[in-house]
Amino acid sequence: MKAEILATGDEIRTGALVDSNSAYIAERLEQIGLEVTRHLTVGDDMDTLVAIFHEIGARAEVCVVTGGLGPTTDDLSAEAAAKAAGVELALDEKALAYIEGLYKLAGRTMSESNRKQAYFPESAERLDNPIGTAPGFSLTIGSCRFFFMPGVPHEMKRMLREQTLPRIEKLRGTEQEVALVKQISTFGSTESQIGEKVADLPQKFPGVKLGLRAKFPEIQVKLYARGNDEAAVKKLLQQAGNDALSRVADFAFSDEGKDMAQVLADLLMMEKATIAVAESCTGGLIGDSITNIAGCSAWFKMSAVCYTNASKNKVLGVSEQTLERHGAVHEETAKEMAAGAREVGDATYAISTTGIAGPAGGSEKKPVGTVCIGIATPAGAEGYRYFFPFRERERNKQVFAMTAMDLLRRRLMGLPPPRYGLVKKKESLRSTGK
Repeated sequence: MKAEILATGDEIRTGALVDSNSAYIAERLEQIGLEVTRHLTVGDDMDTLVAIFHEIGARAEVCVVTGGLGPTTDDLSAEAAAKAAGVELALDEKALAYIEGLYKLAGRTMSESNRKQAYFPESAERLDNPIGTAPGFSLTIGSCRFFFMPGVPHEMKRMLREQTLPRIEKLRGTEQEVALVKQISTFGSTESQIGEKVADLPQKFPGVKLGLRAKFPEIQVKLYARGNDEAAVKKLLQQAGNDALSRVADFAFSDEGKDMAQVLADLLMMEKATIAVAESCTGGLIGDSITNIAGCSAWFKMSAVCYTNASKNKVLGVSEQTLERHGAVHEETAKEMAAGAREVGDATYAISTTGIAGPAGGSEKKPVGTVCIGIATPAGAEGYRYFFPFRERERNKQVFAMTAMDLLRRRLMGLPPPRYGLVKKKESLRSTGK
């Protein structure tokens, strides 16, 4: 079953707003076996909308449309759909009562303009919006079933899950084609290098499509397969996935769609271990990644952002001698930061970051892109220096944080430290205690 996705609105057409909805919708449609053939964007123009509805209606079986369901004069989706279908708009009393109820619940009076949101094409089926004032609707134009939803992402996602996808599943009827995806997430190599390693997979495994996605600082390898025999599709994808994983094993950290923080969390929970974090140049990015995981309080002890030398000394116990001799960006400093975080946080492990994110502040010996990472374990603490050739501050912060988490991930898995960007490693600083 072929599907298209249409995003409407001048803000999206001109780039003032980024369309994140279409990517989300496409992924969900592919998961239930539809083949998404086009993503389209049009502005708030009646003639253009009517024309594009006719075009899609002649070539697609399903189309999901976002935007244009609000109360203002430039919200044109319902009127344009009615014109394309050759029907009139009609007031949906239940939709109107629901919208009025939302305003009453909020202690506000509904504007007359909001009545517009309760008018749908006469032949349409209403799609309820449980968290907003813009219901959607579904109708057929040509040979295509259209599903209209608001452009607000959190409203769209819930309506897609509860209203649209179940209806599309019914449209598929007895059609049993499945579409499966295998994702391998890598870190530490470039898109071109990873691409070269896996380029021949579609030839080796006919029926498998290959895609590469640069989601900085990750490179994701995606394998796609579809067919009517679900067991056969799964087997094919598993074989291709195992082959791909063996080729990028030095850089792969997940083949289950997990991010680095979740992989690290799983390893810590498996070991019944805990972690503390000390950050300087990354400014709390590692702690933020960790606390995005529900239940992290079971294994996450502490996060300290110590930006100045004074805070590194007072909070983490980094010695004044180390700071005076080596400065803030040095392996010795990173080691002592990690050792201090582990001690203060009473944790099994700790990691630390201190570096030069840029765009200014670098030197010949410590250029922008230099980061020193400390790791503390029950056996002691170590410091590593890495260099990454980025000038942008945000990119450096992201790659520094990722490298620190990857360093501990590898340690927990019994793997050697990452070699990408590695400058040198300082000798271990043995610790006492846990």
